[in-house]
Amino acid sequence: MTVVAKEIRCSHCGAPVEFKPGEIIATCKYCGFTTVIQTGQAFNFEHSLILNNYDLAQMEKRIQDWMSSGFMKPGDLAKKSKIIEEDLVYLPFWVVSAVAITKYKGIFERISPSIVKDGQIEKEYNWLVLAREAAVFPTREYKVPLAGKIPYDFRKIEGFAKVLNSEIGKDEALELAKQQIENQHRFLLQQDVDRVIEISTTLELKQMLYLHAPAWFIKYQYKGNLYQLIIDGSTGNALKGDIPSIRF
Repeated sequence: MTVVAKEIRCSHCGAPVEFKPGEIIATCKYCGFTTVIQTGQAFNFEHSLILNNYDLAQMEKRIQDWMSSGFMKPGDLAKKSKIIEEDLVYLPFWVVSAVAITKYKGIFERISPSIVKDGQIEKEYNWLVLAREAAVFPTREYKVPLAGKIPYDFRKIEGFAKVLNSEIGKDEALELAKQQIENQHRFLLQQDVDRVIEISTTLELKQMLYLHAPAWFIKYQYKGNLYQLIIDGSTGNALKGDIPSIRF
């Protein structure tokens, strides 16, 4: 089914701003002004940009390097693969800077008799929430280079790149971050308790910013089959890649 794009007028320059159903924050590609779609009001959070550092030729070199490295890949992968698509996409993220405090009570069962333990985990995060409802992206493996962020500047985005709008607002992103951090702390608790009885996480929010970051989505063909690869456009690091099985 084809998703029909809609338009609003940019309240800053008057140009048409295209968006798709479900998107709630849109950025004008003509002046870079960011708007909340439901209200038409200006977006009042910091909007930052991570720069892409690779052109098409340089990216093809990175792809070849990835295909040639690692003992789990077929030895002829780089030589016999064909790149089908190379799409540069600027993905929207919320960065939740907060101190997370999880208080817990649990049972330690590795001794007899078992004992009840309580305590807390306190950690500081720049937690990344992908601002899209349904997207296959390894957010937890992505170490966003925040030190390299600049104020959002549409002039620094390549003409062939695709910029995705946000489908998730600030409040939903904050709640998702809280849930995801609590899940992370549940994992850490396995070192201390075997069964969790009570758990509660609170966030001491320091800052939230909205961020667009570049990722290259690659499709390549090897021996008649299609595979996907995602590469960080800022660092050139592979974030996720399908590897053909080695046949003996």
